[in-house]
Amino acid sequence: MGRGKISIRRIENPTSRQVTFSKRSNGLLKKAKELAILCDAEVGLVIFSSTGRLHEYASSSMVKVTERYNKVKEESRQLVDPTADVKHQPVKAEVAGSSPVNPDLGSDKYATTRL
Repeated sequence: MGRGKISIRRIENPTSRQVTFSKRSNGLLKKAKELAILCDAEVGLVIFSSTGRLHEYASSSMVKVTERYNKVKEESRQLVDPTADVKHQPVKAEVAGSSPVNPDLGSDKYATTRL
């Protein structure tokens, strides 16, 4: 005899919702650990509960995982759109306000720089 199907929708009863969150997040954390061990994968998992509590797992360190994620995301974005190498960088107010070419530059918080 198999398990019954459930409909995926928000659980209205707060107690049942908390129990389900606890069981499912523990299961997800267990799967992340297993994936890291069995497949030698670098895994990072972040879960925020409805109360704002943080649950996390990282196979190495969360800082390394997020840095690698950001690096790969940036590289893939540049592969998709090679002209998207324009970045916005904060500019100091003294430098931006002293531009004789464009007096409106001081009101702009960011300057565009082509890398």
